Amino acid sequence: MTGAHVLSRQHLGFWLGVLGMVLFSVTVPATRLATGSDVHPQLSPWFVTAGRAAIAGLLSVAFLLWTRTPWPARHQWRPLLLALLGNVLAWPLLAALALRSVTAVHAAVIVAVIPLATAVFAALILLERERLGFWVCAVLGAALVIVFSLMRAHGQGGFGFAWADVLLVGAVLASSFGYVYGAQVTPELGAERVICWMCALALPASLPIALWLWPEGAALAPVHWPAWAGLIYVGAVSMWSGFFAWFRGLEWGGTLRVSQVLLVQPFLAMVFAVPMLGERIDATSLGFALAVVATVFIGRRFSGAAQPSKAKGAAVVD
Repeated sequence: MTGAHVLSRQHLGFWLGVLGMVLFSVTVPATRLATGSDVHPQLSPWFVTAGRAAIAGLLSVAFLLWTRTPWPARHQWRPLLLALLGNVLAWPLLAALALRSVTAVHAAVIVAVIPLATAVFAALILLERERLGFWVCAVLGAALVIVFSLMRAHGQGGFGFAWADVLLVGAVLASSFGYVYGAQVTPELGAERVICWMCALALPASLPIALWLWPEGAALAPVHWPAWAGLIYVGAVSMWSGFFAWFRGLEWGGTLRVSQVLLVQPFLAMVFAVPMLGERIDATSLGFALAVVATVFIGRRFSGAAQPSKAKGAAVVD
């Protein structure tokens, strides 16, 4: 391949990464759109979790059959199942439950720490040594999330973590845990097949549960079409097709270069929440989001500097 072709593919890879990041930025507002709020509930968070997994699972089975993909090897099952637990089940459920009580703008601040949390799990699970500066950034990022939650709880007359923030922190940990285990088999299976196998393996549970929890037409709170649109989006895009653009962008454009666009994701999530949900971007949320993203950026500069790093999956909010 000539130098011109390499540069052209790198350029295309960068913009595919940007496209994937933009698609993922809609995830939090779309989830809130699907679940509604405590005051105006729409689809059940439990149904949204099972429904999005079922949609992605059906699409994944079709893709795996079309590409005649062989079954994973025995040693690949454990990381796939652990990634499934974190990314297909725990993260969507905890985030959906939390978004019933907090705005998408609020949630975007807390989930902004996912890339840093993923690096922490990679260091712990893969037994990688990190420099002191990385751990300082990790602690600082966690402290910012805690302070933000305490400030919001105090402003609403409470004290301590709000229950929704506990759920969001759990969602961050679950997604980061899942990304690390998914990254372990990505070099062998290929990124697109990793997400497809995760969703396909969950299908025997997700599809029956989604049908069982299907909202009845005579429900007291009617489900409006934007909620269904939100569900379809998080199932077909956030949990499936968005990964195709994102992972191909990482491969062609280079993981280190393309993954930096994730720093913009929390702010785009806030921007999308304005027209989709009618929310307002307040100065406190914007300020804390900037601070969290700064710790992620600086932490990445320290991450892996102490020794040659093993391959890590780039974290996204899916």
